[in-house]
Amino acid sequence: MLHPVICIDGPAASGKSTVARLVAHDLNFVYVDTGAMYRAFTFLTLEAGHDPTSRARIKQLLEKVDFHADIRDGEIALCEGKRDLTPHIRLPEINAAVSHVSTLPELREYLVNLQRKLRLIAPLVMEGRDIGTVVCSDSPFKYFIDACPTVRAERRRKQGQEDNLAARDKIDSSRSAAPLVRAADATLLDSGKHDARALADRIITEVRSRLQPGPSLP
Repeated sequence: MLHPVICIDGPAASGKSTVARLVAHDLNFVYVDTGAMYRAFTFLTLEAGHDPTSRARIKQLLEKVDFHADIRDGEIALCEGKRDLTPHIRLPEINAAVSHVSTLPELREYLVNLQRKLRLIAPLVMEGRDIGTVVCSDSPFKYFIDACPTVRAERRRKQGQEDNLAARDKIDSSRSAAPLVRAADATLLDSGKHDARALADRIITEVRSRLQPGPSLP
């Protein structure tokens, strides 16, 4: 049985993570940050001393690493074997390299399959860059959250993170494998004009109106 998935896409620092967490919490869905998966693998790449632009090195690492996702307390935990990688994925060097690592088609195929398998476990709020277009394109619940570059840059500064958003946007939107693009049937939401709570409430209202109440839909 495939559980429902709420797809929330958008560029870096668009506010999609905050909105997705609120929606998942209020609906009792599992929150899945697919970008964290790419960040975790980027950490493994850099930890191994590999060039993040080397397709051959990353393919070798993918073939031998025991990388998987567990669900804990309503969210995913990203692990290599028994080691939790989550504490390492927000470092500045990860921000700088993740868009390069994520362009590898073999890695994207591996992680997309992993993401799709989570639908067998529980209802999901899944956020990333290709959820509505590739990962769960059959979902009737698709949202694309964006904000102007100035707003997004200010969010990054407040988070204490160094990130070249313009460069990341260019790489993410121009890559050949699953580029960042709004799905044709996705609702566009502006997080620069509306706060996260308002956007989350809109999504929750729409989902509740279209799904039958059940154990996982309060």
